Amino acid sequence: MRLEPFLSVDDLPFSATPDEVRERCGPPDHEGINAVALHELDYGHVVFRFQASGRLEEVTKPSAVLHLGALAVPFATLESFIATQDPDAFVRAGYVVSPRFGLAFVPGQPPWVTALARHCIATWRAMVP
Repeated sequence: MRLEPFLSVDDLPFSATPDEVRERCGPPDHEGINAVALHELDYGHVVFRFQASGRLEEVTKPSAVLHLGALAVPFATLESFIATQDPDAFVRAGYVVSPRFGLAFVPGQPPWVTALARHCIATWRAMVP
């Protein structure tokens, strides 16, 4: 995954609409509303989640190596990288959440990383630890 925090994921801007994602990626393997009322476009290798208004909230995909600008961070070292680079990082529901880098992931699980829109950080922070 190539992440520009809060701006884009793999050159897809966080301003993208569901229709723009469909134009770029084609029809999803599955489309529906998830347990937290977000509209999901699931392509198997990447999941896009939108508010009902069409605003992009999250992009989740497997990422053995996370590219942050010139940095390449292997998933195996992502937890320690976040611990040293983001003093505001926190844990919610088993996810490490990084406000600085706009991402969430579960350490020790398969290397799926969720890129977050800036406004999502407050929602994650408000979750019961």
